[in-house]
Amino acid sequence: MTTKTFSAKPGQVEQKWWLVDGEDQIVGRLASDIAVRLMGKHRPTYTPHVDTGDFVIVVNAEKVKFSGTKWEQKRYTWYTGYTRQRSESAAERLESHPDEILREAVRRMLPKNKLATKMLNKLKIFVGPDHTHQAQNPEKLEGLGQVRQKKRD
Repeated sequence: MTTKTFSAKPGQVEQKWWLVDGEDQIVGRLASDIAVRLMGKHRPTYTPHVDTGDFVIVVNAEKVKFSGTKWEQKRYTWYTGYTRQRSESAAERLESHPDEILREAVRRMLPKNKLATKMLNKLKIFVGPDHTHQAQNPEKLEGLGQVRQKKRD
């Protein structure tokens, strides 16, 4: 008897909607857990070349935290076409675009290919406790962004 390797086909996997509260969550830990959900790596039917991930809704994105002194030390840089790069700290970005802090962290944790843009489009980030996706009946997702430690005997 031989076993066959399962390979998901596009449109074959049912995608769920998850609701995550970003209040008092650390950005990096939360972003890595969200990236796993968007890629579909939490499923046993994960296939790298097919979008098998779920939709993720994040509320209270303005209340995320950085560990240490990253609010002042972390710099976001970009090139505008003029000489010299533009730069701003994480605290400055929080004032102007609080949702972009988490979106950029998740984007950098996704694979660097065309499929990543489709995965990132399934991430819905909202400032404040309200969102516009009540019709999709998202399930509340607990325990994201928590420190996982092995239990010692």
